Amino acid sequence: MLPKIADSLSFLYLDVVRVVQDDTGVCAQIATARGTEQVYLPTAALSCVLLGPGTSITQPALATLARHGTTVLCTGSGGVRCYSGIIPDSLTSRWLELQARRWADDHERLNIAIRMYEQRFGTGTVPAGTTLAQLRGMEGQRIKALYRVLAQQHRIGRFRRSYDPASWDQQDPVNLALSSANTCLYGIVHAAIQAMGCSPGLGFVHSGTQNAFVYDIADLYKAHLTIPLAFGLHDSFNPEQEARRSFRSELRLFKLMPRIVNDIQRLLTPDTPQLDIEPDGTAPGLVDSRG
Repeated sequence: MLPKIADSLSFLYLDVVRVVQDDTGVCAQIATARGTEQVYLPTAALSCVLLGPGTSITQPALATLARHGTTVLCTGSGGVRCYSGIIPDSLTSRWLELQARRWADDHERLNIAIRMYEQRFGTGTVPAGTTLAQLRGMEGQRIKALYRVLAQQHRIGRFRRSYDPASWDQQDPVNLALSSANTCLYGIVHAAIQAMGCSPGLGFVHSGTQNAFVYDIADLYKAHLTIPLAFGLHDSFNPEQEARRSFRSELRLFKLMPRIVNDIQRLLTPDTPQLDIEPDGTAPGLVDSRG
């Protein structure tokens, strides 16, 4: 069964509002020139509420959302970063248990890492007997080759990937745009992983960080989303801002959230038939795991 997180309609993003519980239900309040206006939230139909900048929420409202099995996440503007989350007790642990079992088994862990690589670069591209360390090296070479191709296409000369927060302003536009777009991507993947109930820290390729699984899943989409976008901004005067705006537009077309859920399920349960993602970003025959 697909958790309702895969259905884009089950997400609600809010910013610059106060979320409260009244006698009728949970509502979002905002002060305007006409006074305080409010919109009631369909709590029973929501799988995940993303609280953006300028939001506050009361304890009774949180309790109601928890009773309905709704995940509440604190995010950046547009939901492109995930800072923390409150996951209800009613959320199924099925995917977390599957992830933990696969991660703890060295053979299964390597198989999933190989499936991630082949999803990005094509099936049959990993020789038999390849170790995880060798797989990481192969991935690095592939990405460097992509950098070279895009650098030639945009005529920007030799490109070297660099991420140095200490000298942020001295970096070239491509690196600034790529770092900014990747941060947005990580936030969306993090939100999806948490809302599914999986662990962001149990990575299959990456390790040693609380966001290892986030980086694993995000890598599946960089060659399609963030890397070409960043090279397209090589002559931008404000690459960070343009990267964030362009990325939001791209991910709407790419239907990123349902892809993340479907890909995680396909990686953890390769022998189980997966639902295809429709052009509108939904999955046919979607079943809510909460019943």
